[in-house]
Amino acid sequence: MTEQLLALLPVYGLPLLAAITALSCLGLPLPASIVMMLMGAFAAAGDFNLLAVFATALAAAILGDQIGFAIGRLGGATVIARLARTPARQQTLARAEARISAHGAVAVFLTRWLLAPLGPYVNLLAGATAFSWLRFTLSGVAGELFWVGGYTGLGVTFSDNVMTIAEIAGDLSGFLAAGVVALYLGWRIMRIVQRKEAKA
Repeated sequence: MTEQLLALLPVYGLPLLAAITALSCLGLPLPASIVMMLMGAFAAAGDFNLLAVFATALAAAILGDQIGFAIGRLGGATVIARLARTPARQQTLARAEARISAHGAVAVFLTRWLLAPLGPYVNLLAGATAFSWLRFTLSGVAGELFWVGGYTGLGVTFSDNVMTIAEIAGDLSGFLAAGVVALYLGWRIMRIVQRKEAKA
């Protein structure tokens, strides 16, 4: 499927770039980073305007983030209400909301570019909690500037070897996201074990 999408890129260009980027920000498994790099390489060859490529990808990424946040905001309250049926869960949700309020901007920023596979989930969680839309948007736009600028810039700089660079970058992003998830799960397991030992 990736090869078919990439083959359509020279023909459909900017609209395809916008669709793939926005949908990837909603969690669909599409090669947005590779597409941005290829469009950067095409721009370096003179096939597309670099500013148009950058602006299209940035606008699409921000739109995808905003849709994810809106889905969380509109549908998240129902899920949270179902989860908060017991006092223990209410306390857990209150702690989660406090953490998002305190550190959410950093999480949003980093999951736009460094830990991109986690981005769609952070969008939904931020929308579902009391996280400020303005803070979400500012952090998201700042992170998307890194993501879009980085990948289109790599495409321009390494236009002769763009596919090799794209594969390396994709593998690194997935590895970092998996590492963060593993660290978080390990931390949660340690907390559960400590609580059980304290009660014993």
